[in-house]
Amino acid sequence: MAKVTINKDKCKGCLFCINVCPRKTLKKSVKLNKRGVNYVEFKSGKQCVGCTMCAIICPDCCIEVYK
Repeated sequence: MAKVTINKDKCKGCLFCINVCPRKTLKKSVKLNKRGVNYVEFKSGKQCVGCTMCAIICPDCCIEVYK
């Protein structure tokens, strides 16, 4: 399985990544980042298949996927 890292302070909360994830492994956080927006975070207990769709669609390159 793959590992996903998200730069929460760079995230602007557009949620594009949540919409393209085939396994629905990402969610909107209830916490705020330095920008004052709810950033995206990885759901605990979920397994990423490493498709990299989230990283590809992220306009600010906040997501990295490691296989």
